[in-house]
Amino acid sequence: MTDARPTQVGFLNTLGNTPLVRLDNVNPSTDVTLWGKLEQFNPGGSAKDRTAAALVEAAMANGTLTDGATLVESSSGNLGIALARQALVNGWGFRCVVDPRVNRATVAMMEALGATVEFVTEPDPETGDWLVARRKKVRDLVDSIPGAVNLDQYSNRAARRAHSEGTMREIVRDLGRAPDWLFVAVSTTGTIGGCADYVEAIGADTRIVGVDAEGSVLFGGKRGDRHLPGFGAGAVPDLSLSVKPARVDRIDDVSSVVGARVLAATEGILPGASGGAVITAALRAVEAMDPGSSAVLIFHDAGSAYLDTVYNDEWVQDTFGVAPQELQRRVDTVVAECAGPSQVVRN
Repeated sequence: MTDARPTQVGFLNTLGNTPLVRLDNVNPSTDVTLWGKLEQFNPGGSAKDRTAAALVEAAMANGTLTDGATLVESSSGNLGIALARQALVNGWGFRCVVDPRVNRATVAMMEALGATVEFVTEPDPETGDWLVARRKKVRDLVDSIPGAVNLDQYSNRAARRAHSEGTMREIVRDLGRAPDWLFVAVSTTGTIGGCADYVEAIGADTRIVGVDAEGSVLFGGKRGDRHLPGFGAGAVPDLSLSVKPARVDRIDDVSSVVGARVLAATEGILPGASGGAVITAALRAVEAMDPGSSAVLIFHDAGSAYLDTVYNDEWVQDTFGVAPQELQRRVDTVVAECAGPSQVVRN
């Protein structure tokens, strides 16, 4: 008699194949179809699960990661959670370098998974940037800890392969063709670079839009203050040097907050900060799209770690000087333009 017990797989093996959902409630156009790629359904709640798995797999294959190693990485949060789980499962140590912008819930989750969280308390004195300071702290830790390994998400090509072989391949599979437009928040640029690699490989003419933060130096941007983690960069990562988006849309912090709340109010989807920027960029671009176009928006993570910031009226007012009434007015203005039901096409 055949054993009918279900196959047992590890938790980390559940990554990928995240849902692609149709976004009609938030779509002001009847001529364009918007879709959301929900990366929050990865085991650690973000697209960085794909990145972490690819970095670790490559490092194990080339012998960089061995028994007793200690991973050391800079992160705004999501990669830290993903690597903390990888380290725990594989028996490695993990130290994650963060700055004060990191969400408290993210720190608590990393620590619950056994990571040691290292804070930098001052930005880099030469550039005034937190990312630069974090990366310097990583180098110091690697130099001082025996067996320390930095997988370097900012230059490691495995990060791009994770999204070429995973994220974009899944989008094309589930949509049945390549989308006409793709909106991707940028930071290390692993996601947008990998998606572009796949689009080029299949010969598609998808217009890829890099959604960046105002104050980010990516793609020729001008350095400035940024208060939201998860997208934008204060130093140009090596991975970005070969990425050429069709265009780059820079979204300010408050518009990112508004976008996140609009998506929550219309679709019931709470995105992270970068997701708010992505929906804002897409809505601004809809009128320029040809009738019949399809656009896929990649939402890198969920808003659960941002309840104390993006979804907290007091924090928004203290940080940006926008009163709750004005913030709600801005959200309501966008919501009023939207109509229609949303439907899930793949789980």
